[in-house]
Amino acid sequence: MYEVKPFFWLKLFLLLTVCFLLITVFNAILRRWLGVEKAKMFSHNYVNDKHKKIDWNLRIFFIVMMIVCTFINILLIPGGSYFFLQPWFLLFVLIFTSEIIRAVMERRYAKNPNSYIFTICQSAFLLIMVILLFATDFFGIFESSFLIL
Repeated sequence: MYEVKPFFWLKLFLLLTVCFLLITVFNAILRRWLGVEKAKMFSHNYVNDKHKKIDWNLRIFFIVMMIVCTFINILLIPGGSYFFLQPWFLLFVLIFTSEIIRAVMERRYAKNPNSYIFTICQSAFLLIMVILLFATDFFGIFESSFLIL
């Protein structure tokens, strides 16, 4: 039924590699410029216990919201579903809300006064990249990559 055009996987791998390199280089330059320590990979890096409690409450709230919104969208199938109740949208909101809370906590309680600037710049850069990728249809990779038979 669906067929992937030639070189799709190569283009996708190239796009992911370029995005990863851009993010890595941006973070490295910004860390060096602001004098911020590199955080551990795949860890939450809470500023203090208050930050940890707020973050976990936020995560639990969004898990419940995803479950409730899924049922709402299932019930609204004949009329169509709302994009802001979709799990992918709620996940983006969770990520950026969590980063805003991290920046506020770093501003108030972190040892390095520049760490919140790094968090805000990193979040803005990622948001711009996500918007750019979606606005350009991933630079045309998905536009002509599938044949519908």
